[in-house]
Amino acid sequence: MTLAGGNLFAKVGSWSGIFGTILPAVLLIALGALWLGTGEHSETSLQPSAVIPPWTGIAAIVLVVSNVLAYAGMEVNAVHANDLKNPGRGFPRSIAVATILILGVFILPTIAMAVAVPQTDLGVTNGIFLAFQTFFDHWGISWGTPVISLLVALGAFASVVTWIAGPSRGLLAAARTGLLPPLLQRRNKAGVQVGILAVQGVIVTLLALLFVLVPNGNTAFIALVDMAAALYLIMYMLMFAAAIRLRRTQPRVVRSYRTPVMPLVAGLGFISCAAAFIFAFIRPTGFSGLSDATYPLVVAVVVLLLGGPPLVFYAVRRPTWDRRSTAEKSSSDIVLVNPIMGAEADSGTPDSGSEPTGRKPQERHED
Repeated sequence: MTLAGGNLFAKVGSWSGIFGTILPAVLLIALGALWLGTGEHSETSLQPSAVIPPWTGIAAIVLVVSNVLAYAGMEVNAVHANDLKNPGRGFPRSIAVATILILGVFILPTIAMAVAVPQTDLGVTNGIFLAFQTFFDHWGISWGTPVISLLVALGAFASVVTWIAGPSRGLLAAARTGLLPPLLQRRNKAGVQVGILAVQGVIVTLLALLFVLVPNGNTAFIALVDMAAALYLIMYMLMFAAAIRLRRTQPRVVRSYRTPVMPLVAGLGFISCAAAFIFAFIRPTGFSGLSDATYPLVVAVVVLLLGGPPLVFYAVRRPTWDRRSTAEKSSSDIVLVNPIMGAEADSGTPDSGSEPTGRKPQERHED
């Protein structure tokens, strides 16, 4: 699907997301409300005191890493920002809407699952299906369980399509500047990064074998989540640090949208990511199949194996890896989400990011 090009996977991802994520979430919320509204027994306490989980040590709260990963990837959509009519206005709004939807999709359906399914039966991979089965069996519409299961699978498919396409497209932009060997820069007739996608497919397939090798499926799932989160969080910490530095050293580069109070926003982001990164190496309470010592070792090995190659490629890079044409080298369009347009881009004025003559960087903070 991804190899066919952007328009196809964008449409499939959008519609599959609506019918496979939003629709099941709304239905689950409605059924949960109906369950409580008709006086059915709630399997979890709804008292305000039950909102905050009991503190039994760090291992009791490390599952928060999976919630961090729920937001991971939102920045990847920036590679599509130029497809908007007004990126400076539309993209921040899109991120705000996505944030609200993610909160709603995670919190309210989770409550609906908790009120219908006993806590002892809930796992990290089966809660939504058990909840729908309980609701549908209770109201005599058991045929709805396989239907909703198919829709949820469709939503997962949409997520996979989006995650495959977005990061690899951004990686291609970096690769074409000479950061990856020519083999990984290969594109097909549709302009899709087939070299990167092939390697990505092999790696993900190998990682999926954890479901076979680890006896407990829940532990295998959460280990994969922690691996992905740890890798992502390394990049996020670098990104937040870079954002603070760029705002300080290049404050007048033209940008379609600007984050207010950058040091505070990016600083909080960095600290949060650092804490979540540490949590990723702690086995959550109640997950068997890997010991407390083996769990962080498995996560660390995968993080090192997958986090190491970029450093190796950077160390052994060659000038011949840069396959850009002369025109591409003279333009920033290949790497910038919102390239500078119009006369300012060519004039060398301060607004195009060039350094004003005779002025120090710290003197340019008036904007």
